[in-house]
Amino acid sequence: MCEPGMSLLPSPTSSGTQVQVPGTHKGWLFKWTNYLKGYQRRWFVLSNGLLSYYRTQADMAHTCRGTLSLATTHIEVGDHCHLVLSSGGRSYYLKASSEGECQRWISALQQAKANTTHMMHHSDDSGDEGPVSQAERTLTQGALKTLASKLEDLSTCNELIGKHGAALQRSLGEYEEFHAATEGASDKLKAVNERAALFRITCNAMVNACRDFLDLAELQSRRWQRILQHEREQRHHLEETIEQLAKQHNCLERAWREAPNPHAEGAEGDESDEDENTEFFDAMEDSPAFITVTSPEHNKHRLSSSGQSMSGGLVTDWSQEHNSSDSGQLRRARRTRIPDKPNYSLNLWSIMKNCIGKELSKIPMPVNFNEPLSMLQRLTEDLEYSELLDRAAHCSTSLEQMCLVAAFSVSSYSTTVHRTGKPFNPLLGETYELDRLEDYGYRSLCEQVSHHPPAAAHHVMSQRGWTLWQDITIDSKFRGKYISVMPRGYIHLQFHSSGNHYVWGKVTSTVHNIIVGKLWIDQSGDIEIVNRRTKDTCHLKFSPYSYFSRDSPRKVTGVVMDSEDAAHYILSGTWDDKMECAKIVDSSGGGCGGPDVRQKTVYQTLPAKLLWKKYPLPDNAENMHYFSSLALTLNEPEDAVAPTDSRLRPDQRLMEEGLWDEANAHKQRLEESQRLDRRKREAQTAIALEEGRDIDSYQPLWFEKRSDPDNGNSSYVYRGGYWEAKESQDWSQCPKIF
Repeated sequence: MCEPGMSLLPSPTSSGTQVQVPGTHKGWLFKWTNYLKGYQRRWFVLSNGLLSYYRTQADMAHTCRGTLSLATTHIEVGDHCHLVLSSGGRSYYLKASSEGECQRWISALQQAKANTTHMMHHSDDSGDEGPVSQAERTLTQGALKTLASKLEDLSTCNELIGKHGAALQRSLGEYEEFHAATEGASDKLKAVNERAALFRITCNAMVNACRDFLDLAELQSRRWQRILQHEREQRHHLEETIEQLAKQHNCLERAWREAPNPHAEGAEGDESDEDENTEFFDAMEDSPAFITVTSPEHNKHRLSSSGQSMSGGLVTDWSQEHNSSDSGQLRRARRTRIPDKPNYSLNLWSIMKNCIGKELSKIPMPVNFNEPLSMLQRLTEDLEYSELLDRAAHCSTSLEQMCLVAAFSVSSYSTTVHRTGKPFNPLLGETYELDRLEDYGYRSLCEQVSHHPPAAAHHVMSQRGWTLWQDITIDSKFRGKYISVMPRGYIHLQFHSSGNHYVWGKVTSTVHNIIVGKLWIDQSGDIEIVNRRTKDTCHLKFSPYSYFSRDSPRKVTGVVMDSEDAAHYILSGTWDDKMECAKIVDSSGGGCGGPDVRQKTVYQTLPAKLLWKKYPLPDNAENMHYFSSLALTLNEPEDAVAPTDSRLRPDQRLMEEGLWDEANAHKQRLEESQRLDRRKREAQTAIALEEGRDIDSYQPLWFEKRSDPDNGNSSYVYRGGYWEAKESQDWSQCPKIF
């Protein structure tokens, strides 16, 4: 949970009256929810060592919003009627309406915590069974106390029976000694009758006490039997659910292994009635449905047998270019491995089960769930295939250039196919530079410009004819079985010679199998690339994985159109392997079937040309977080970088070295320091507002907010000065965040 800046928010004005009954403490408190809603009035109930809260008093009958056990809760008292309750990674930030109410709550909470701790210390549980909730402990102790009271009544009755029985025996003995004497016989008989009556009364009391004892024992027995039966049913239901999920997972794995190779299907084309070189593309939503047919007379010119380029140098021999880039001496000088990832077991579900529906950036995560890179470094990985943009800068037409830009937008997802680790959330003001002028011709700079919501700005300047910048905000949700990461914002790319300005967004990334099975990632959604100068467009569709689909997994299809919506190129491939394009030479309406069948546009194309193919992963990548060759170098120590650079972050460095316990300790320290800095900024803002002064909110160091002239939206754009500061080694402006 994100800790709020408590001093920034206005004091609540509603009444916080409380109602107290023996053993409970109830009343209204104000609980921090989020930065949009601030503090909200909630009804709190403290009973049996448990603190629960509800939206209203009426909700107590059916909907509890949350519960904390005071036995494990840390109580922290703040200023101005604030208090913080922390337990098991959860924190409640509360505020009372007055100092008096705050003191009453603090006293009640501390007393309840002391009582609960005392009862736990004196519990005679053996510890062999599983943990029991505090409410059940309190209820059990109450029942035992009642049973002990009844047992004490029985003991008292037993003593009375013994006492009166002895007196009766003495009376009978005396009666036998004096039975012959008529004098006093009636008195003795009267005494015997009195003592017998007392004996009967005492026996009746004992019988009644025994009956009460038995009734109470039977009542408790039935209650515990119902609880036990409910727990057994719950356990059985959970076991069945997990077993069903495991079976589904095994079926999916078996189906994946047994699924025919799509390339092998193409080899069996001789047995069908279709031409073996005919290719079909499924219709895409929001675009014309179409079928493409490869022109037969051009089959001999397929790229697989030659490296012939299209006009303007659109496609070149990828293998030769890749080998030539690998042959550079500077590239070989960079590191090619990092320490192997330790084999630490992690119960992910134990961490995530209380976080369903929350934003991922607000969930406190240990480094065990991370990879040793920050989100800024992951953003820089978009440049893995920057040579696509180098080639695009020399295209003779904007449509050919659009094909390479589309391939570049797809290539950025290829590094994620095995990357299930979560990158580190950057600290506010954290930066990351990547200077590759000598070997790739570009310089890249990222800065974390906002913490909540998390947002990063990125600027790349290339000496090979292009500039790229993006402003991305990450919106993530945990849905129970999967995690969805939705990047918000746009990527801008401008080529210097032509002035072509391309804009596009990102698709949704989903991590599956959070509960059971092996984690895997899918990319799904649509990308619309627009050339603002020529109005050319490219629509890309990332098809979500489906068990029932016959398409290739991770399939991507697309069509490139000019400003008149005329299609010129068909794109196809997968986001984890390669992308191809085929030039359209003819199109016609048609299709099979009667008038009720949806008509499709049939595109006749030249043979497909390879645009991009994924680099093979380094050796031992499975033990190095599945990092690519570029990713292995991103966190390599480098001199002269800014003191806010991600390479200098201690928790990330310790995790890379395999020291995860030390990394977790540093991560908590950095996060707490960041929360403290935020509270200070918010306090200064609040004071300035009270004094009627204007004060600027947080301003990034190297980026500034500007309005987009085309649509009026504001985004962060590089203001300059970083590389000049690096050259002079003047980092006096940089904050101390590590």
